[in-house]
Formats: sequence, C-alpha cells, structure tokens
Amino acid sequence: KRSRCSFSRLEVILIVCLVLMIALTVVLLALHFLTKDTEGNPVTPLESSRPDSSLLLHPLPAQRPPQPQRWQPAGDPFLVPAGSSSHVAEAARYSVGVGRADCTGPVAQVPLMGYANPDQVGGGLLSRLYSRAFIVADLKDSKRVVFVSIDIGMVSQRVRLEVLKQLRSKYGELYRQDNVILSGTHTHSGPGGYFQYTLFWITSKGLIRPALSSIVNGIVKSIDIAHENMKRGRLFINRGTVENSQINRSPFSYLKNPESERSRYSSNTDKEMVVLKMVDEDGHELGLISWFAVHPVSMNNSNHLVNSDNVGYASYLFEQEKNKGMLPGEGSFVAAFASSNLGDVSPNTRGPFCANTGESCDNPQSTCPVGGAAMCMAKGPGNDMFESTRIIGQNIYLKAKELYEKASQEVRGPLSSAHQWVNMSDVSVELNATHRVKTCKPALGHSFAAGTIDGVGAFNFTQGSVEGDPFWDKIRDQLLGEPSNETKACHKPKPILFSTGEMTWPHPWHPDIVDVQVAAIGSLAILAVPGEFTTMSGRRLREAVKSEFDSHGTPGMNVVIAGLCNVYTHYITTYEQYQVQRYEAASTIYGPHTLSAYIQLYRGLAKAIALNGTQDLPRGPEPPLFNVTSATLLPSLSAERAPAGKTFGGVLREVRPEYREREVAEVTFVGANPRTSAENATEHNFLMVERYSNISSSWRAVLNDASWDTRFYWSKGSRGQSNVTIEWHIPAGTEPGVYRLRYFGHYKKKVSLFRTITVPFEGSSSAFQIT
Repeated sequence: KRSRCSFSRLEVILIVCLVLMIALTVVLLALHFLTKDTEGNPVTPLESSRPDSSLLLHPLPAQRPPQPQRWQPAGDPFLVPAGSSSHVAEAARYSVGVGRADCTGPVAQVPLMGYANPDQVGGGLLSRLYSRAFIVADLKDSKRVVFVSIDIGMVSQRVRLEVLKQLRSKYGELYRQDNVILSGTHTHSGPGGYFQYTLFWITSKGLIRPALSSIVNGIVKSIDIAHENMKRGRLFINRGTVENSQINRSPFSYLKNPESERSRYSSNTDKEMVVLKMVDEDGHELGLISWFAVHPVSMNNSNHLVNSDNVGYASYLFEQEKNKGMLPGEGSFVAAFASSNLGDVSPNTRGPFCANTGESCDNPQSTCPVGGAAMCMAKGPGNDMFESTRIIGQNIYLKAKELYEKASQEVRGPLSSAHQWVNMSDVSVELNATHRVKTCKPALGHSFAAGTIDGVGAFNFTQGSVEGDPFWDKIRDQLLGEPSNETKACHKPKPILFSTGEMTWPHPWHPDIVDVQVAAIGSLAILAVPGEFTTMSGRRLREAVKSEFDSHGTPGMNVVIAGLCNVYTHYITTYEQYQVQRYEAASTIYGPHTLSAYIQLYRGLAKAIALNGTQDLPRGPEPPLFNVTSATLLPSLSAERAPAGKTFGGVLREVRPEYREREVAEVTFVGANPRTSAENATEHNFLMVERYSNISSSWRAVLNDASWDTRFYWSKGSRGQSNVTIEWHIPAGTEPGVYRLRYFGHYKKKVSLFRTITVPFEGSSSAFQIT
C-alpha cells in the first residue's frame, strides 16, 4: 500500500492562518520602511505653500546639510506607465506646481518684436500671450527649480532683473538667479519695448513701460500661482521625431560644417521633441513642457495682430483638450511649448520663393533676379499665414500629445542648479593644449541688415556678405563712429555694420554681462542659453555637456536646450558657419569663437553640478540695471470721441441674421484705443462670443479673445475717433443656435483742462443664427 501523509482540518486551518500572518507582517514591514527616508525620518507631505514668512525660506520638511558625495541621478529609468494604478503616495518624487498668467500688454500702436520692421505695429489681437511657470521642489531638502516659458520674442535683461527683484521681495532667497529660468517662445508677434539696451530701442520706439510691466507682472503672477498650488507629484520624460514642420533656412551655411560631423545626423535640423510630463501623486494631470526647435514665424512680417504663433497654437490646443468646458486661457492644466536651438530652423516648409515672380530663390545669397534679397520670402504649408500657423502648430501638438500619453520613463534624483554672470566680450577660450582665443566686443555684420527668408531686411543688403559696403560704411562712420581696428580684427571675416560694443550713448547698445545657467531635475539637465543657437551649435553644446556629466560619474543625462533665456544676445553659430556670414553668423555678436566660449562655460556648470560644487562657482560680475524712464516715441493717449449720434460700443456695421459653419461673423463698433484698456485694466477681455441658452434663458460665453477662432481689429480714425471690428471664424462642428458678439473697452474722457479719466464701456451685436 502507498503511504500517505494527511492533515486534520484543524491543522490545515492553522497552517493557512500562519501563512496569512507571515504575508501580512511582510506587507506591514514593507510599508513601514517605504515611508521612511534614508535617515529614518518620516516623509511628510509638503506643507501648503503660501506667502507666509515662516514658510518661504523653509517650505520643505526634513532639511539636511549638503552631502559631500557626488551628485547622482537615477542610473536606471523607472519604467512605470504614468497612468497606472501604481501612483500611490509613496511613489511621489517631488513637489510640483504649475501656473499660467496673462502677459499680453498693449495690442495697438506698439511695435511688434522680432522682425525689426518699424512698420509692423500692433493693430489688434489674434490670441493672448501667457507666461507658463513650472516649479519642481525636492521633498527631502529645500532645493527647487523654476522653469518659465513666456509667449514673447525673447527674455530681456531688464525683464529678468525686474522679475528677480519682485521675487526677492516676496519670497526672500527661495527663488534666485540660479534656480529660476525665464525662456521666451520667440513669437515674432508680441509687443516690443521691454529692453534696456539701445539697439532694441530703435525699432521698438524706446522703452514702453506698459509692455514691460505686463510681461514682468505676468511672469511673477504665474510663479505665484505655481507656488500656491504645489503638490506631491511625479515627472516622466519622453522624446520623439516631429515630421513636416521645419526646414533649415540657411542650408548653405550648414554645409560648411565638417562632412564627418554632418554624416552623423539624418537631417540638417533637429527634429526631436522632448516632453516632460507632470502628474500629482494620484496620477492626476498637472501639465507638460515640450522643447522643440522651430522659429515661431508662421505669422510673417505683414501681420499686425498680437499672437503667440505656431507654438502658442500648440499650447492652446493642448490646454483646451485638458481643460474641458473652460474658456481659452482658463483651467488648471498648463502646457508650455518652449524654444530650443531654433537659430536656423524655419516653419515655412515650402522654402524661399521670389514674391514677384514665384521662382525659387534657394541660393547662397537668398536673392531674386528682379528685386534682390527684398523679394525672397519663404512660404509655409498653408494658403496664408493663418492657415500655416494652424498646420505647424497642430503638427507640434499632435506629436506632443502622443509622447505625453506614452511617457513612462520616470525622472528621479536630486535637484541642482548652477548659474554665473559672465563678461562675454572678454572670455578666454582654450581650444586645445596650445591654442587660446578670445571673444570680442559685440558687433553686428552687414548681413544682419539683410534679414532672413522668414523676414527680409531692407535696402541692398544681402546674406553672405564677407566684405563691407563703402556707401554704408561711410554713413556708419559719420553717424555712429568707425569700429576700432581691434574689433575689426577680432570679428573677421565679419564686415562690421554696427560696432555695438563700442557704442554707449545714451546707454550701451548691447549687453556685455550675460547669464549662463544649467538646472538639473534628476536625470534631466536644462541648459538655459541666452540666444538662438543654430542646429549644429546646439548639437555640439548638448554633446559637450553630456560628455562632461558622463566623465564625472553622472551618465545617462537627458540634456535639453532651452532657448532665448534670461538675456538676449542674438545668434550663436559654429565657427565654420561663421565664415560664410549669412544672417545668423552676422548676428553672432561676440565673434567667431562665441560657441566655443559657451561650450567651455556650460561644461564648467555641468561639472559643478556633477561634483556637488555649485556653491564654489564664482558669481561673476552683476549686470547693470539702467535708470531708464518710459522714453518712448509712442503717441500719447488723449481724450477720445464717438461720432455724432453714436456712443462708444455702438454698432456701425451689423452682423448678418444667419451664418453657416466655416463662414465669418463680423461686426464693427465705435471703438477706443486698446492701449487705454491695457494700461488701466487687468484680466480684461476685448471680446466674447456668447450663445443663448433656452434652458436658462440667458447668454453663456463660449469663446473669448484668447481663442484662435476670433480676431480683434482696431483702426485709428481722425479727431480722436477709432473703430473696432470683431471677427469670428466659425469652425466646422460649431453647435447650431443663437449667438452674439460682444465688445469690451475703455476710453479716455476729458473732464477738465488738465484731467482725463478712463471710462469702461461695452457693446453687443444683434443676435444671429448658426444653422
């Protein structure tokens, strides 16, 4: 007989209970140790951040002194889908806050910043401009990093210094020059006038205080909102390729880079997009930052409507999708599409054509047989600039959405930031063991005045000029002074048009003191660069910094370039591209070794982060903050009048009774200068599209002036009169019903000989049907 071993029912029950008790004990022990930090201190949730002096300097628990060991990001990515059920409290790595605030400013009469075209002044609004702020704080110490992407041409030194001053007054030393990055999206359709250096005053009609204040206040407010809304969260990174959205606008310059270097890349532009996804500890979505290299110049230099261009449209689409049921510009989810190494990258994918003949002008000088360089303009993929903006913006949005949804590589590790102020006009660069070179005092070459195929220059200037023009040189010498022999020799082969580093009246024309900055969030390193790096320049900088991290024990870093940060210094080309002096090289203001100097400086910052030596970095010479007033050539705001028999907001040309989708509903009102509203109101909408609800018997706003389907035009008349036209380009899929267009404004009213007041008003179109 086969022997058998059997257990009684009681024994089985006891064995099962024993197994369950062991399993329960293991689970409880695991949970106990997971909620401890490495020193045995309980990890408590971040205290609610509020502007209270007791919290500002020490807002995070478990403060610890700096550790002497090397800084180490997570070597192996933590591969967990961002939407999975594993988003438990213990998995939170950081405290994360996001915020968005309006920074549009005046939309009328103010020169637009980007094309340097004095005739391109604001005449209305296509979309509002926003500052989008992201704060990441370490749960274990007081370190934090702030990244802000702003819908402006570029961050000026004036903006940077005024923002830091306001942050210091609010938060003490919590937000500083080393851990706050301010990055411009580079839209060429935002107001100018926010610079303190003289060169930028020329095309911006001086310093325009309302524009400067709107930008500074918007940036600070977005940081305030992010600070107030910080919560425990996690970060995920992903990257992918964006197709059919960019071309290299200086391919002949790019070809001057070594063939052995070019052969390593499949394209003459960087097509890669990097997306940083942010969620709270429960997996709820907070926001994203996308870095992608493309110029926001889908809207060309004939445009007069303030807007955020293609990358702004991508932000609009993403935020509208995530903030369901909210008006444009509202909602808690924040999506920033930030700039990168876009220096020679255009969204005008059909390339350059002669505007007068239609033939291609894709040649080294970008000139046309008839009309010269002034006729050579690049075309976008759409039938007009509005359609091209939508196409490119949608391409960018769709790729970002795909990468965001699939993001699974978690960003982990400590936070660190490194910053220096550097005199870029006098940097000694070690090229190798035997050769040292220096940067130069700032200067712009003749090809700077030629512009690009995205926005042509004036007169007879052409790209690729390596010799000066005696006519223009003589005028320069008589008006501004001749460049010194030292500056000429330093910048060769650039023929100098403006020796801005030697021009100091009424203030210096270009900055000497420049910010260089790197912020590390775990295994992500953000290089905040003060200008427009070309494609190959950006590649060399990224590789050099990554190599520096690798060589000091921090392999696997994700290195991204954030463009147009902190102070504007025009372009940065490679040494080889500099030799052919197309627009980008002529605008490389510190000479042929500018890129080498930046690579040396950013390697130093990366090394300091890798070795925990940021506290030992020399601070550098602080930049000046000039005592400038609102010296501007803008016409002053005076009392305004309505036509006889009319009132402000009265309708001059009415809507039609009925429209279909894809048609344009249009109404013209008795208007007032929009500058009055910008200078005397906050959070002000110029227009609303409202739909009548039969259920509530009331009107409900469905669109505002931040929508890309609405347009707000202002036209100045005589004797203090002006008109406003509002358009609604009715998209396919619009819900049928009864609608109306509303206008909100302010006008100046004279009440005595020496006193005027600002009076708000509004107007409304008749109701109309969409069928």
